[in-house]
Amino acid sequence: MIDKELLLQDAKTILPWLTEIRRDFHSNPEFGMEEFRTKDKICEYLTELGIPFEAGIANTGVVGLIQGEQEGKTVALRADMDALPIFEQNEVTYKSLIDGKMHACGHDAHMTVLLGAAKLLNQNKHLIKGNVKLLFQPAEETVGGAKPMIEEGALENPKVDAIFGLHVDPDIPVGKIGVKYGQMNASSDTITITVKGKNAHGAYAYMGKDAIVISAQIISALQPIISRGVDARQSAVLSIGVIHGGTQGNIVADEVTLVGTVRTLTPEVRKSVLKSLEETVTYVARGMGGDAVLSIEPGYTSLINDDEMVHIAKNSGEQLLGKDNVKVIDVPSLGVEDFAFFAEAVPAAFFRLGVRNEEKGIIHDVHTPWFNLDENSLQIGAAMQVYNVLTYLNS
Repeated sequence: MIDKELLLQDAKTILPWLTEIRRDFHSNPEFGMEEFRTKDKICEYLTELGIPFEAGIANTGVVGLIQGEQEGKTVALRADMDALPIFEQNEVTYKSLIDGKMHACGHDAHMTVLLGAAKLLNQNKHLIKGNVKLLFQPAEETVGGAKPMIEEGALENPKVDAIFGLHVDPDIPVGKIGVKYGQMNASSDTITITVKGKNAHGAYAYMGKDAIVISAQIISALQPIISRGVDARQSAVLSIGVIHGGTQGNIVADEVTLVGTVRTLTPEVRKSVLKSLEETVTYVARGMGGDAVLSIEPGYTSLINDDEMVHIAKNSGEQLLGKDNVKVIDVPSLGVEDFAFFAEAVPAAFFRLGVRNEEKGIIHDVHTPWFNLDENSLQIGAAMQVYNVLTYLNS
């Protein structure tokens, strides 16, 4: 096993290199499935490190492989690659060069951490009992690149036995991490409800079937699905965020479209909520003389961590950072994360990397135009992943 003090020193030594990489990624953000420059840069870095790789997995994904000097299991590390449609407001030298695109969720840091871990692991092949796969995944923010990567064999040849992932967290101070046993993130489903009525002049509304009024009743009727249909000790959210309908103020609308999201933490609650949703939409509309069709677009599955893998990450944090700098998260998030598909396929641990620094004004949340991170977190993330890998492979 690697000496922890030596590992921390080696990670600190490569911090200037990590910072340069992160700032380059940050200045050149790309949307999901469009990460072509990002892919090419990752390939350049892996080539420089002498790490073999395969590019173009799930369009723009990259899979690297470090083979240890001893035979053993295979563990994977994952980083997502895509940016968000946000106009950056930070006045920094590495500000986004592309208006309307920004690494506002820390994926630039995730890729950098993975490259840092790859560099450190590649320098210590003699300590690796098995293999390490490096998964650079596209499109976490949009269509979800994890599932296509799995379908295209990213977890095969050699077969991956376990996986670690991380996400920056601006609520956790730099120098600390957060771990969560079991359920960590929700599943998501996008719902579209098309309500059909009948046109009429607004002065003679009784001659029509008002799709707007029907829609209003449907929206009201949806709320008890959560408040009265889900155990209060469980968590679920049903939100309608879009309403489109009508053509003129004096015409009864004949069609309205509603778009929303459903977030649940367990497969059982997910199934129950979606079933109740379909029944409510159908029967409320019919009861008012109209019709409604529900379309469900499945999103990400629930992210459920493996407790033994989380214990490894927790131990790594305690060894490298100290027990006081490891936070055990009690409550799962209703946000989603497509690392869940990797966690569904193999035992996994997904943990939070602290990046907050109030003295530097680094306090803003992800998905905002002011998001930034303390770059000292890069060396911590890289060291954490190296320690996780070596602990797992030597256990």
